[in-house]
Amino acid sequence: MKLAHVTLFEDFGTRSLAIHALMALAFVNAVLVGLFVEGKLGLVSFVALLNLTAGLWVAHSIHSLGNVAGGDEYDGVLNELLDIGGDDAGQGLDTGRFGRLLALIAAVTAVSLLTSAQVLPGSVLPIAVVAVGSIALVTAIIGFLIALGASYDESQRQWADRIEHNADPGDVDG
Repeated sequence: MKLAHVTLFEDFGTRSLAIHALMALAFVNAVLVGLFVEGKLGLVSFVALLNLTAGLWVAHSIHSLGNVAGGDEYDGVLNELLDIGGDDAGQGLDTGRFGRLLALIAAVTAVSLLTSAQVLPGSVLPIAVVAVGSIALVTAIIGFLIALGASYDESQRQWADRIEHNADPGDVDG
């Protein structure tokens, strides 16, 4: 039984946009709650929303590793939103994707740490710094693996095309 609202999420790009929207919503709310809601309610809400964002981020990053090998047309959330082509793939490591990811990690980490410094008490702040830094490091590693995997797959496709193109049509053994 196929349901219309479920079939919308069969495409990785659509799933990625939905998860990025959830991450952005949770992160913005974490920052707003952290800065404007006082007391334990604000503290617990800030930590919970920041953890939700981090969990979504790591889970989606791992999910993206499988997408690279699947040969999908998805080229990153910015390319999906702005509809810019990824024609520079295959020219080595996908530095554009990796650079955008590093910039995003740096921005989110900076905002998370600055907000944590204002919201969390002094004894909990070092734990938050290590947690946020660990998530940033894991995401950067996964992003590098995604970019490297995409470049490797493109290289394999190019070699297969060259071998196919140069194959002797009369040679039965290949």
